Amino acid sequence: MTDVSVEGSAPPRGEDGSADSTLFTLDRAREDLMEVDASIRACLTWDYDGRDSRIWKLYQRNKQNQWDADTYIDWSYDVRFGAPLSDDQSAGLASFVVSENSPVPRELLNSFRWEYQAWMVSQFLHGEQGALVTTARLVETVPDLEAKVYAASQVADEARHVEAFARYIDEKIGVSYPINPGLKALLRDLLAESRWDVVYLGMQVIVEGLALAATRLASSGFGDPLITSITRMIAKDEARHIGFGVVALTGLYNDMTTRERDEREAFLLEAVHLMSRRFLLREVWENMGLDVEQGLAFARTDPMMFGYRQLLFQQVIHVLRQLGLLTPKLRELFLAENLARPEALRTAA
Repeated sequence: MTDVSVEGSAPPRGEDGSADSTLFTLDRAREDLMEVDASIRACLTWDYDGRDSRIWKLYQRNKQNQWDADTYIDWSYDVRFGAPLSDDQSAGLASFVVSENSPVPRELLNSFRWEYQAWMVSQFLHGEQGALVTTARLVETVPDLEAKVYAASQVADEARHVEAFARYIDEKIGVSYPINPGLKALLRDLLAESRWDVVYLGMQVIVEGLALAATRLASSGFGDPLITSITRMIAKDEARHIGFGVVALTGLYNDMTTRERDEREAFLLEAVHLMSRRFLLREVWENMGLDVEQGLAFARTDPMMFGYRQLLFQQVIHVLRQLGLLTPKLRELFLAENLARPEALRTAA
């Protein structure tokens, strides 16, 4: 067994006596850690029935659709970050920035599209790690066995997604962005949350709902076939994850008190607001040295920009409608943040 250094001890050494930089130590990693204190109630059940339930069938489907990022993805494609994109490659990639009020000069258009791709893939990666940890939490906290078993299979999915996105960033583009503050705030809330159904709402409905829409759009809009292949495979997994959340939560809120439903509404209002701000691209404007305020204003008001956000939030609205949680306050927020058209919410109502 390898000795791991602890506070006050000498750092681990390699065979030549030099400090071994390959071993994990908490001090070395702490600057990259987000630590959240949480008080949760883990539970086990001795009821092993229910293996013909809808969740168990989803679990069986999840097992059958496992894939290996090493063998299912062709990693031989040479991605050159910043290389000129052909018209075919860039047709669907951040095409909104060619409009009249865009803060991106024509000469920086190709650079923006690559930066946008790096930002988006980075946020995918951060979100997948959040899903990895919060879904592992569900294994502990959900009361029924079939949900525990499915959540455990989803943990394996999320680990594979982290592997694929991290490898793409490390080996192919070499450019990454820190986690968006809105996503970070939501993950912090979820990791501190003790109510398992709220974790479902935050991860399976909000984060996974947005991830499904974004990966589907990315699979046809990014500029190289490698990331297209990765996002296409991951989108198939995300669809099953959302189905798990819908099945697990359907009917749950019918018997809750008004106070309990109000608490869920307050959580959803904050989560939707945080995720709406995530797509204003502040980090990209800053990294490229563009006018940040102009960029934010453009992201809020450009028809193609909020049309893109509306596409992303369609799945979230659909699931909230299914669960009976699309309240008047949430409909007002979706309209105020330009996340849905009025006719879509009237239909949802």
